[in-house]
Amino acid sequence: MASEKSNKFLTRVKPFAAVIFLQFGLAGMDLISKAALNEGMSNYVFVVYRHAVATAVIAPFAIILDKKIRPKMTLSTFVKLMVLSLLEPVIDQNLYFLGMKYTTATFAAAMCNILPAITFVMAWLFRLEKVKFKSINSQAKIVGTLATVGGAMIMTLVRGPNLHLPWTEGTGSQVHQTGVIDLQHAIKGAVFITIGCLSWGCFMILQAITLKTYPAELSLTAWICTLGTAEGAVVALIMERGNAAVWSINWDTKFLAALYSVREWSLWIYNIEYLI
Repeated sequence: MASEKSNKFLTRVKPFAAVIFLQFGLAGMDLISKAALNEGMSNYVFVVYRHAVATAVIAPFAIILDKKIRPKMTLSTFVKLMVLSLLEPVIDQNLYFLGMKYTTATFAAAMCNILPAITFVMAWLFRLEKVKFKSINSQAKIVGTLATVGGAMIMTLVRGPNLHLPWTEGTGSQVHQTGVIDLQHAIKGAVFITIGCLSWGCFMILQAITLKTYPAELSLTAWICTLGTAEGAVVALIMERGNAAVWSINWDTKFLAALYSVREWSLWIYNIEYLI
């Protein structure tokens, strides 16, 4: 009896643990990515490299482990995969990292709190989420949506005092030289990140729909990374044309940031398995 209760408890806890585990992974991704961007890495090239590395690592596992459950590829599914790879790996991540360039990793992570609000509203509009205004659960979701949007706006418009820590002395940023410049960059970065989150919300909605006809999480992720690499490369070649130096990478923070993306995608797959 005790063992059965323990198993039920673990089953209920897994989704929450998955979300918390993912947030730690995303926080690490933000810090490492910001460091790579500060070193002059192009956000367009960064997106291409991180998905190329993720493809190289995830694809072999998808081919082997999803062999029995992977459904036949259809034109409809492939079109959805193309759109998915455009929404998240290309549009969302390029705008997200572009917004991070104008702000900080903490600011970018805080702005991402509007993602649940955007996803909730979109799911409501697409009738994937049922809202009953007299229901406590629906009221909690609505209040939570307003709270996340309000918190993101506070992070955008309110500037607190600088914290002078021993290891930060002498390390200023042009973004924070004056309150005016800081606010201008914050608003510009917030706009980029908000549009990116809107694209990410569309990605999550379409992903949930796609999984109903293509229920192979690893293969789905591998396809998104592969197509995202190709589409992102086209965008990077256009945006960074005539600047071949941006494609160079060494054993430094830039390489670490691209490599860390495998951990992020692995955590995302883990969440898909328990939450979708």
